[in-house]
Amino acid sequence: MVDRNIISKLGLTAEELEKQVSEIFTDEHDKLLGEVLDKNVEALVPGTIVKGRIITQLGNDVIVELGLKSEGIVDASEFDDPSEIQPGREIEVLLEEVDAEGSILLSKRKADRIRGWEHVITHHKEGDIVKGIVSRRIKGGLLVDIGVPVFLPASQVDIRKPGDISRFIGQEIECKILKIDTENHNIVVSRRKIIEENRQANKEKLLAELEVGQLRKGVVKNIADFGVFIDLGGLDGLLHISDMSWGRISHPSEMVQMDQEIECVVIGIDRQAEKVSLGLKQKTPSPWETVAQRYPVGSRVKGTVVNIMNYGAFVRLEEGVEGLIHISEMSWTKRIAHPADILQVGQEVEVAVLDINKDKQEISLGLKQLETNPWSIAGQKYPVGTIVTTKVTSLTNYGAFVEIEPGIDGLIHISDLSWTKKYNHPGECLQKGQEVKCVVLEMDEEKHRISLGVKQLTEDPWVRAIPEKYIPGQIVRGVVTKLTNFGVFVELEPDLEGLLHISELSDEKVESPQDVVKIGDVLEVKILRVDTEARKIGLSLRRVRWAAEDQAASAGGEEKKSAPESKPETPARRGGLDGTLMPGPIKISPENKQENA
Repeated sequence: MVDRNIISKLGLTAEELEKQVSEIFTDEHDKLLGEVLDKNVEALVPGTIVKGRIITQLGNDVIVELGLKSEGIVDASEFDDPSEIQPGREIEVLLEEVDAEGSILLSKRKADRIRGWEHVITHHKEGDIVKGIVSRRIKGGLLVDIGVPVFLPASQVDIRKPGDISRFIGQEIECKILKIDTENHNIVVSRRKIIEENRQANKEKLLAELEVGQLRKGVVKNIADFGVFIDLGGLDGLLHISDMSWGRISHPSEMVQMDQEIECVVIGIDRQAEKVSLGLKQKTPSPWETVAQRYPVGSRVKGTVVNIMNYGAFVRLEEGVEGLIHISEMSWTKRIAHPADILQVGQEVEVAVLDINKDKQEISLGLKQLETNPWSIAGQKYPVGTIVTTKVTSLTNYGAFVEIEPGIDGLIHISDLSWTKKYNHPGECLQKGQEVKCVVLEMDEEKHRISLGVKQLTEDPWVRAIPEKYIPGQIVRGVVTKLTNFGVFVELEPDLEGLLHISELSDEKVESPQDVVKIGDVLEVKILRVDTEARKIGLSLRRVRWAAEDQAASAGGEEKKSAPESKPETPARRGGLDGTLMPGPIKISPENKQENA
């Protein structure tokens, strides 16, 4: 802007003033002034980084002078440290916008990022190790400030699943640059790679130093149902749950917790597979070394029920020493379906020591051994031949279980129910709760078994009664009770049957017994044989008819002696019988039935 008043006071014309200025400012001065003006104009182009000087702070606005009397505004929040806002301090800023009113908006944070990116690209490459502070958590991982924000994926935070990765926020960590994307200004880093490389170096050194029996300190890194993984400093060792305590524990977390430092004994090394087995209980002597002296076989001891299974109950005698009461060792007489029927966890019990296996660390215990075995005197109370009155407790396909006295049961086999009748199931003659008189047949005290019989209360009819009553050749009456493909069963008297074989039904071939007889028919049959050993009676229907034909033939012969012959005699048939053989049952008249009865 030109001040015309000053020019008029000097008394110079415009031509004279221009001449004097031209004499003072040469072409060289014009050139220098032009370069300065061009430089400052270019510096105020949006998107460029310029240097400025802090003038003052007004509220959240920091006023920065850019030169040529130009001033811009930077938000105070863009200064990571408020103490950096000091008048006169020179900073670099990014010129973001110049509005219509001439106001200039600046960004210090963006300028810092651009300079930081340029520094990273210039001084680092993929594979380099950098340090930075974790600034915040984002989707899929963390942001780490190494001069510029870089991405640390959650999978690259640690060699194990780290859990809540937010705990790393604010920590300074070392990372390896995995990828640099110059086009999109993205950098991906990994903390896991550094840990793996360090662990590999430490692992090789550790494997060379480890020996079985050494005491080693480590940090709990993972807890599973089966045990604990301990970081020994480059190599993980497994502390199995069975090696944590001489006593019983349900889960490893009862003894250790994450990141806890513990000292263990090296109990196994597989250098080829790079596996190490650790033990905690091995730091103290095993209580099983002297268990036989403390709990001799036959002694009575007290313990606490700690676990119940379907096959028995575990009893803790002391810390680290447990024994098993098998279900078969709980009672001499009671049938125990499950140990929980008489025991419960936490119950204190007195038991007898039955056996000790120090190598397998097993102790067999018993409850019933505290009482007198009733079976030891059962043989004296119930010798073979003793008649007892029992009560049916259960029925099976093969017989009936009966109670002789509380706790003493016996078995009546189905074959010992009757001398003559054959039962398909004992339920055909017995029922649960029924009182039955029977005789002791056999006693096995060791196996706790008593065999009983009902039929033995009477004499075996097959010895005398049946052979004396039913003589081969005798004709008797009976009722058809059962038809089979091989013959017919005929009841001769209650509980006594004979077999009429299909071949003995008729002289002609019979395809099925149903073609000749039916159930309920009353037949006259001939006794063929009585087998007392096999307890069977063989019968014949056709031979009865032969006898009838013989009688008819005899009567006809008498008549022929008095009358002249009219024609030649027909040849005699087998068995000396003549006449037509008529298959089918013999019908018995009511008078005959009554007479037979």
